[in-house]
Amino acid sequence: MELQSEKVTIELNPEAGEGLWERVRRCLPGGAPAVGASGLTDLLLLLPDMAVLLGRLLRDERVPPVGKGIALAGLAYLVSPVDFLPGFLFGPIGMIDDLVIAALSLSAILNHTHPDVVRSHWPGQGDVLGVIHRVTGWVEESVVGQNLARLVGLWPLQGR
Repeated sequence: MELQSEKVTIELNPEAGEGLWERVRRCLPGGAPAVGASGLTDLLLLLPDMAVLLGRLLRDERVPPVGKGIALAGLAYLVSPVDFLPGFLFGPIGMIDDLVIAALSLSAILNHTHPDVVRSHWPGQGDVLGVIHRVTGWVEESVVGQNLARLVGLWPLQGR
């Protein structure tokens, strides 16, 4: 049996020009989050890049309908005024749920779309797969891990 590999054509869209977020990012101190940084502020600065990526994947014909549905749902949550952590109450902390939804959406899209297609639309610095891994790793470690440890500490174990 012969194994066929899926061929993917990557077009980096040089004619698309610089978008709004790319122009804004150039004005920020430091330009953009460092590729190796993992602080919450650095991760939150990746949110606009992730939103742009979701929008670009939504328009790409190489992304299957399931991936487009995930991208649409992720973008809908990002632009929706209804959040788990409303920004008008929590300020910048209110963007954490948006960051989590964007990263989880992109992670799910990668299950249905070739990684090179996702890479071809990434407007940010570094490798998009590394960015998604950093954000989901931060969520697992900082959000899920700490809260799970608190819950386990409150729950009485059988046979103590």
